[in-house]
Amino acid sequence: MEAFSANIIGSGSSFSPLKPLTSNQTTRTFYKSTGLSSFCNNSRNSDHVPSLVSFPFKTHYFPFSPLLPAKKAPRVSPALATGSVQEVLPPALDSTSDPPPIFDGTTRLYISYTCPYAQRVWITRNCKGLQDKIELVPIDLKNRPAWYKEKVYPANKVPALEHNNEVKGESLDLIKYIDSHFEGPSLFPDDPAKKEFAEELFTYINTFYKTITSSFKGEESEAAAGDAFDSIEIALSKFEDGPFFLGQFSLVDIAYAPFMERFQPFLFDVKKYDITLGRPKLATWIEEINKIEGYKQTKNDPKALVESYKKRFSVSHL
Repeated sequence: MEAFSANIIGSGSSFSPLKPLTSNQTTRTFYKSTGLSSFCNNSRNSDHVPSLVSFPFKTHYFPFSPLLPAKKAPRVSPALATGSVQEVLPPALDSTSDPPPIFDGTTRLYISYTCPYAQRVWITRNCKGLQDKIELVPIDLKNRPAWYKEKVYPANKVPALEHNNEVKGESLDLIKYIDSHFEGPSLFPDDPAKKEFAEELFTYINTFYKTITSSFKGEESEAAAGDAFDSIEIALSKFEDGPFFLGQFSLVDIAYAPFMERFQPFLFDVKKYDITLGRPKLATWIEEINKIEGYKQTKNDPKALVESYKKRFSVSHL
């Protein structure tokens, strides 16, 4: 379910430190020339994955097949990389706020400034350059207006998109819908191999999220969380035409970015665990995505995110 919640998880759970990979962990060897399906990106750095490469990981947590040769492609366009339109963000609407003139022909994106699922769609809107085409309507989820459920979206969740007298929800569906139904630079590749790999990554994201957050609550081991980040590192080695999941910046990066934005400062603050340690591809990915202007405009204060996660996962006592 995509409802963004501020519910507090019970404080009885424990969370032990994550540990980086060690030399005695299982190592598998992969060949680029194999005909296997997928999982991995390229960095601008000189340390591209060689033809023969070993990655340490727990086998049963690794969900993708490894490296395939990738076709070179042009780098991401400046327009896509910048998303340079700046806007004054409107205040969030609460139970005392009047509704906008719903179904008047205006396309509206209903979000919460703090919801990672809504952030995905907000990023997509920005990177498509649609700030003047899709009106942003932020909702206060802690004091949400009754009219939102009654008149806009009966599911009473964000994100939701009002377009052509209909309201659609679910963030992964919405980022694809906006990319295919609106003008602006494409955020999804034409290459069949990249399309297939993108779908694998979309499928994996819920497992990734649940593994990491379950480790916060002591429901998953520290090794499982480390393996999940290792799988991301492997994924970021597949295509050699850019530093992102599909080489070039795409909807896949948008889907993962809000969670990495939260996991990285939280784990470092609570456990002094650096998710990029021993993961150069992930480090480069974080560096490069933070240069995307359309994403930067949606980011939250890291300190606020850390405090929010401490309350949500009841780790303030650690």
